[in-house]
Amino acid sequence: MDTIQAIRTRRTVRSYLPQPISKEVLETLLMAAFQTPSAFDERPWHFLVVDQPERLTNLADAMEHCDMLREAQAGFLICIDPSLEKVPGFAIQDCSACGENVLLAAHAMGIGACWIGLHPVEERERALHKVCCVPESLIPFALISLGYPNEDLPAIDRTDPTRVHWNEW
Repeated sequence: MDTIQAIRTRRTVRSYLPQPISKEVLETLLMAAFQTPSAFDERPWHFLVVDQPERLTNLADAMEHCDMLREAQAGFLICIDPSLEKVPGFAIQDCSACGENVLLAAHAMGIGACWIGLHPVEERERALHKVCCVPESLIPFALISLGYPNEDLPAIDRTDPTRVHWNEW
């Protein structure tokens, strides 16, 4: 799948088949995450791959609206490391771009994914600190649930010409 096709056809998938995701695929997603550009080459992130079903279930129990984790075969956690942030505020942008790389790479490999926002919701951040033993010095930013899709979602064209401006407002 080429990049433009991946962008146009990627959808949020919340229902997964009980088919494991190989370590090779998870390592490819890690590579995609590490390839993300970041402001001043800060790379203010750490990643945690969660592939233990009981831990995914514990996360679903600990956070509202996260039932997709019960069927997920893996979770990809992106954490902000404030000690690596040279310019305050850019880590959120960098880690957001990182998450998009993971979403697009997963889709290109036939893996369904759902972005679960964590930061700045303290309850969700605490759940990751507790369930996955994330060090207190890190900020759990986003968790991406992963699995082979158990639903076939059509592409949606979200283009809105009323929100496009050229050269000036």
